Amino acid sequence: MGLFDRLRKRSGGKDRPGTLRGATDADTEHLQAWAARRRGVEAFVEPRTAVTETTVVLVAHDGEWTRRRIGSLDAAQRFGKKNSIPVYEAAKTGYPRRMREYTERQRILERKRRQERDDAPRE
Repeated sequence: MGLFDRLRKRSGGKDRPGTLRGATDADTEHLQAWAARRRGVEAFVEPRTAVTETTVVLVAHDGEWTRRRIGSLDAAQRFGKKNSIPVYEAAKTGYPRRMREYTERQRILERKRRQERDDAPRE
């Protein structure tokens, strides 16, 4: 048994660097809960890459968004049907402008919070 065999055995093959983690029930539960608390939600499926499993980005009416792993495009479509959410392939449609605008608003707010914290008198 070589050194790498022992390391593989010790980690049990889970969460090793370079291995993809699949979608879990916790991912799906997060997506369902997130969508239930927001209106105008749409799903954008991102294809699997060399470093990331298939993911889905949920985008609300105001551009707020969340991303989690999902098993496949089919799994995303089943999720969308079950939750009455339209599903799009991000590689074909792109992302909605409201998502980028929301992210930019959050950056601006974070800069302001940081500036206010830095400008606050120190005791």
